[in-house]
Amino acid sequence: MNKSESKYFNTALRMDEALITLLEQKDLEYITVKELCQQAGVNRSTFYLHYETIADLVNETLERINQRFLSYFPKQEEEVLGNMDSRKREELVLVTREYLLPYLRFIRDNKKIYRAAFRNPGGMQAYARYGELKQHILGPILERFAIPTVHRPYYIAYYVEGIIAIIKEWLRQDCADDVKMIADIIETCVRPKEKQ
Repeated sequence: MNKSESKYFNTALRMDEALITLLEQKDLEYITVKELCQQAGVNRSTFYLHYETIADLVNETLERINQRFLSYFPKQEEEVLGNMDSRKREELVLVTREYLLPYLRFIRDNKKIYRAAFRNPGGMQAYARYGELKQHILGPILERFAIPTVHRPYYIAYYVEGIIAIIKEWLRQDCADDVKMIADIIETCVRPKEKQ
């Protein structure tokens, strides 16, 4: 990376962080370019050198978050989804410790991003991000269990919103509780264990 690429990259990172910081304080539609520049310590001309609009910055920030998020997971998506049709029904569980722990670690390590996303779900596309999950994982699992198509949106809403509610509460506690404890709670809610 040459000096100008490095400078460009550092400015972009500062702009991403400025956006996230401001999103914790106010809704996206009330954030101005002037505020973003002040927060990032750059001139307006620098902002417009990188982005045409605030929406461009939001898209770039979300892309960086996605890249960071995927780096937390040990297996590739194909390994999880590849044999969905051939798996036994009892194995069709989305929330496994193998994937839940990295997800929770990412949230803990990126609390600021998640607080901003939940405060501004539209601007940060928080709910749209679950589209892939719904389409590629939850949908096929519900199909395998012969859940009627008209019922599936309700099952999915219950499942996703329940996990989000636990995450929001954990964030309110500043992620003070251990990741493994939160994973246990989510697993128990999703798949209650029988008492022996």
